[in-house]
Amino acid sequence: MVSAPSPTHEAHSVTAVEQPPVPVKLVIAGGFGVGKTTAVGSISEIRPLTTEAAITEVAAGVDDLTHTPGKTTTTVAMDFGCLTIDPTLKLYLFGTPGQDRFGFMWDDVVEGALGALVIVDTRRLDDCYAAVDYFEHKGIPFAVAVNAFDGEVHHALDEVRWALDVSSHVPVVVFDARATGSVRDALLVVLDVALSRAENGAAG
Repeated sequence: MVSAPSPTHEAHSVTAVEQPPVPVKLVIAGGFGVGKTTAVGSISEIRPLTTEAAITEVAAGVDDLTHTPGKTTTTVAMDFGCLTIDPTLKLYLFGTPGQDRFGFMWDDVVEGALGALVIVDTRRLDDCYAAVDYFEHKGIPFAVAVNAFDGEVHHALDEVRWALDVSSHVPVVVFDARATGSVRDALLVVLDVALSRAENGAAG
């Protein structure tokens, strides 16, 4: 006769159900050709979804290609990728189109985002003003990431902060959009800022 298992035995034989990681939406924004698509592609653990279209002669007459002469495509809707930080947290990354004429898409792309990374090319700071203004107006936490094109940054970070007129609580960092570790570190800065804002809001 086989005896029934004890309640203690049953409790130990039940495998704990693992919880899926918490999904967090982050936005990668900035001007035309600053490295948004490159950043998403460098860090995404899946093949990134891109909406790249060829730059036509008409578009070339509208978009400034002075500092990106080799650029042949441009994002016309968004880029998408994802990154698992640890078993408890997964980032979903949405890259915005950089041209002003696609600005009407931003509200849809940004909806539900916890924070944003605004990528800057110091050779043309004017191109990122719109992104900075957008996230300040929306009250979305963000960090500024200066992309080191060819390993060079043309202005000191204090000068970049002054030129963008961002407050002291907005981090300004240097990163390389082509390097996985560098992009990850920049995204973690955004995550820290967003979580701090959420904790301060809850405490208030």
